[in-house]
Order: sequence, then structure tokens, then C-alpha cells
Amino acid sequence: KGLGKGYPSLLAPWISASHPNRKIEFLNRGNSGNRVVDLQKRWDKDCLDLNPDWLSILIGVNDTWRRYDRDDPTSVEDFEAGYRKLLDRCHEKLECQFVLLEPFLLNVSDKIWKMREDLDPKREAVRRIAEEYNTFFIPLDDLFQEASKHRDPAFWAADGVHPTPNGHALIAQAWLNTVGA
Repeated sequence: KGLGKGYPSLLAPWISASHPNRKIEFLNRGNSGNRVVDLQKRWDKDCLDLNPDWLSILIGVNDTWRRYDRDDPTSVEDFEAGYRKLLDRCHEKLECQFVLLEPFLLNVSDKIWKMREDLDPKREAVRRIAEEYNTFFIPLDDLFQEASKHRDPAFWAADGVHPTPNGHALIAQAWLNTVGA
């Protein structure tokens, strides 16, 4: 249902085919352009009310991007506190497994690459959170940097931010390998 064209649309049929005896429902509640603060506003409706067994979160690059395109920065402290609040609310109300995906940027231009100064502390925050909450963690930035040694970064994300179909396939593959689905 409403899986979009990204990595969730690749995961759903693969997991369903791997587990035909289970009736698994997949939902994608990702919204382009959202930051942690936006996710907090819709967390009840788009997460808690759905009572998921698994929850995969990829957020953070827009918390960086808005500093540069709208002069509306999100401090790493606010980002981390907001992210933790999301997970804490889940722990209070749900019993689900978390898969946290690290935000990433690819070196497709000097303008994009300069944003790393803002993104890198947020990446580290997601790593800390994943470790402290003992969740699955997918180091997407490392994965994409390694993949970009073999193919041009734009092959994976033309603008350095939004994955191409190849980039989404790489994310889906990493997700499946990490979770063991």
C-alpha cells in the first residue's frame, strides 16, 4: 500500500516472497522534504496509531538541507533530541523492531559536499542513538561512499541527496543484509 518508488517498494515484494506463509503489510509514510520536527507532528497518525511490528527510519538530510536552501537550520542537539523523542514514544506504546538508516550526502558538487559540515554531526547522532537503543543500524553514508569508488556518485543519487533507482536498490540490499530478511 502506497510504497512509492523508493527502497520500500523493493523491500516489500522481496520480503513477501521470502516469507509467503506470513501476511505482511507494508506501509511507507516517508514524506519528501520532512525534517525530524515534521515527523514529530505526524508521529501519532503515521506511526503509533498503526501499531507496526517493524519501523524503518531514514531522516536527517532535510534537517541539513534547510540550513542551506531556506536559512532554517536544525541544530544537532535539536535533531538528536527530536529523534530520541520519536523512539521513546514508540517504546512507551509499541513493541516493535527499529531499523535506523543513516542520512547521507554524495559528492556530486562542491555545493552539496560543503553540507557535510552540518550533516556529519547528525550522522553521528543517529549512530549513537542506534547503539544506545540497541537497534538495527544501516550506515548508508559509508555504503554510498564505498559504492561511489566504483561508480560515479550521481549514479547512486543524481543530486547527491535523492537516490536514483540504483541508489534505492543499494539501500534495499543493505536493509535486507542487515536485518537478515
